[in-house]
Amino acid sequence: MKNKKVFFQDWGLTDYQEAWDRQETLFSQTVQTKIDNRNRETAFEAAAKNTGTTVAYDIIEADETFNYLVFCEHPHTYTLGKSGKPEHLLLDEEGLKAKHAVYYRINRGGDITYHGPGQIVGYPILDLDNFFTDIHLYLRTLEEAVILTLADFGLKAGRYEGYTGVWFDADNEKARKICAMGVRCSRWVTMHGLALNVNTDLDYFGNIVPCGIDDKDVTSMQRELGRPVDINEVKKILKHHISVLFGMEML
Repeated sequence: MKNKKVFFQDWGLTDYQEAWDRQETLFSQTVQTKIDNRNRETAFEAAAKNTGTTVAYDIIEADETFNYLVFCEHPHTYTLGKSGKPEHLLLDEEGLKAKHAVYYRINRGGDITYHGPGQIVGYPILDLDNFFTDIHLYLRTLEEAVILTLADFGLKAGRYEGYTGVWFDADNEKARKICAMGVRCSRWVTMHGLALNVNTDLDYFGNIVPCGIDDKDVTSMQRELGRPVDINEVKKILKHHISVLFGMEML
């Protein structure tokens, strides 16, 4: 039985390391549950083979895996993914201190990005066996939730072929990115996720080569609309679209 119940949590403005640790705890618990379930199934199969009986999978008691959707904001932070290049951070230690920013190398995919106040960071910690086991579809579905959210504010966004995330004017020289994505997936359990620029201070992107792309602009909802945006309203709408697209029962 697939468990589509998802516990929604808003951690508010949270230190990046603290949020990473909290993610890791939830992620590890879900992965361990899946390992325990598989070990129990393997032991049952071995016992059935030894006794010459047929395995009745419907009587193997599997523990339910839990799903989470976390929203938060971070203080000024730069993170570098596993495939990223350290030289894409254009600040040294002194420069980071001057910007009141910190830097982490982390275990998601992707290159370097920035997190800061005014940006919605979404961390879906899902067992994709409860939804669908296709990481590309997973990323496209998250992108679609962001695209629909922006449309609700009158903003027409889309995808840029060959890149993850959500963009404006991806088909011309005005291409600019509004939402970055980078995920980790193990045993079909996900962590990390998306970063949607709402009222973000875009000057901080000038200190990196965002996502390793040096010839494209970065934007925010505030910049595109010409006014500050209620970030809590954006969270509400984004949560709704993620819930609908994944068929979640949000708790």
